[in-house]
Amino acid sequence: MDPPFADTICNACSLDPIFYINGFMWTYDSRLVKDGQSPRVPFILYPFQREGILEIFNAIGKEDLLIEKSRDMGASWLNVAAFEYLWHFKPLMSLLVVSRDANYVDASDNPKSLFWKIDFIHENLPLWLIPTGFVRKLHRLKFHIKNPENGSVIDGEATTEQVARGDRRTAILLDEFAAVAPGHKVLAATRDATNSRLFNSTPQGINNAYYTVRQTSIRRLRFFWTDHPVKAKGLYRITEDGKLDILDEEGYPADYKPVYEPRPNRNWNPRSPWLDEQDRRAATHQEISQEIMIDYLGSGHQFFASDAIIEAKHRYSRPPDLIGSLDYDAATSEPTGFKESPAGHLKLWAPLDNSGNITADFKYTLGCDISAGTGSSVSTGCAYNKTTCEKVLEYANPYIRPEEFAKQMVAVAIWLHNASLIWESNGVGRQFGDRVMDLNYGNIYYRKREETISKKETLIPGWHASKETKRVLLGSYNDAIIRQQIFNFSGIALDECLEYIYNSTGGVEHSKENNKEDPTGARENHGDRVIADALAWRGIMDGKTVVKVGVTEIPLGCLAWRMQQRKKQEQEDNRELSFSDGW
Repeated sequence: MDPPFADTICNACSLDPIFYINGFMWTYDSRLVKDGQSPRVPFILYPFQREGILEIFNAIGKEDLLIEKSRDMGASWLNVAAFEYLWHFKPLMSLLVVSRDANYVDASDNPKSLFWKIDFIHENLPLWLIPTGFVRKLHRLKFHIKNPENGSVIDGEATTEQVARGDRRTAILLDEFAAVAPGHKVLAATRDATNSRLFNSTPQGINNAYYTVRQTSIRRLRFFWTDHPVKAKGLYRITEDGKLDILDEEGYPADYKPVYEPRPNRNWNPRSPWLDEQDRRAATHQEISQEIMIDYLGSGHQFFASDAIIEAKHRYSRPPDLIGSLDYDAATSEPTGFKESPAGHLKLWAPLDNSGNITADFKYTLGCDISAGTGSSVSTGCAYNKTTCEKVLEYANPYIRPEEFAKQMVAVAIWLHNASLIWESNGVGRQFGDRVMDLNYGNIYYRKREETISKKETLIPGWHASKETKRVLLGSYNDAIIRQQIFNFSGIALDECLEYIYNSTGGVEHSKENNKEDPTGARENHGDRVIADALAWRGIMDGKTVVKVGVTEIPLGCLAWRMQQRKKQEQEDNRELSFSDGW
């Protein structure tokens, strides 16, 4: 090429990264080989990628940016292209790329590695676009590439607890950060090394530092599968009454019939022929949730039926009627009165009578989950009307010691007209139980021999958690939600259900329970409201007749019962109207 013209093109590239990438960069896709095509593909940016790379440039040097994405959206290539552009055309850039192990950072035979992508870009550039003086054997070393023309460098490191500590960088790319085991330590090590960290990843549940970062006020860049014109071709949705609504008529194949089978957790809208094929090939709901749907909760092996939880939250959750605190005698736990206060720990979903008390027309049960009171998790108490199975009360306090919490809950139980009291007796639950016994509160749950058919009651107070008993407890509560036998008005309590997963041994745990890195130190006490709710359900079911399989018992007077009666009345009114119209 004529040198003056080459200089003009180089100058245009330096001024416009979109022009540079679209005009001269190539990417690689080995899947094209099976169709007889070349895996070498021009890097022509889709509209969502153009917008995305400009967002990346806006963040570099100024602020952190979280990039959440469906799989196969070209996000890693896009980040590498941004770093290569800065290395190529901006002086004295100091950039660091980090991935979960060395093979994903710099491996000459691994297209997944970040430096392999940089090398591929350079190998396919015209010679006149290569920086002046660049000699590969001198300037392209392991985990390092230098631009001799402007002094800019890109370095690479595998993710370790001390990555970038003491370093100073223009920007750091943390690729697939959700898969990084020591993620919270990496956050601490990289914080002072740069003003700009790019957290790029698909979700992998909520038990990782990537999800922790997402919960902050960090700026986010989202690449969802519907943004990709190839994946979204023929976009459609299924309406609530099961009808097909084609959103992309031009791209929808004329002879295409969507394979739509309503399945728990997999009734996604909108859809496309591409998504249908991915759904067909996926072995589990988790696979699609993680790789495509950017679903942090669904990307773990959820225990609770998420669609039932979402439905329950939609139908029943509402703000409490009252918020406040219950005062009580410090020596006897005798309640002295409810005081309304927006800063109180007690929420009520029941009206109070003229004396300031909940109605005595019903019996109540109170389930409790106990924390150490250090602030890392909450001690919770959840109370239900035994007849209607509706939640009437929720107490949550992260700073109350087990002994004081016992006094508070005994006061609540007395206030609820001597509610049956059930608590988890493991760990600090023993301190709670000892204080309950000291207060001589009599209406309490005694441990049962779960391994026997008779489930005979023992003389040991409280419910004991083991792998088996916890799975049974939460399974019963999950079934009650699915069957709409229990009515939980607390939205935050229902949300916590979605954070419970199956662990590798087949047990059930909160998704953060075994995170040894969790900076809150609350590994054993997340999802506290769920345990308290499930224990309250246990208290409701204690002594009830077993419901026949396939038959949903609707307790007399409960919300579902009232809705059923209203529906019957409406049907009767309609019949009467039809009869009168006929005359």
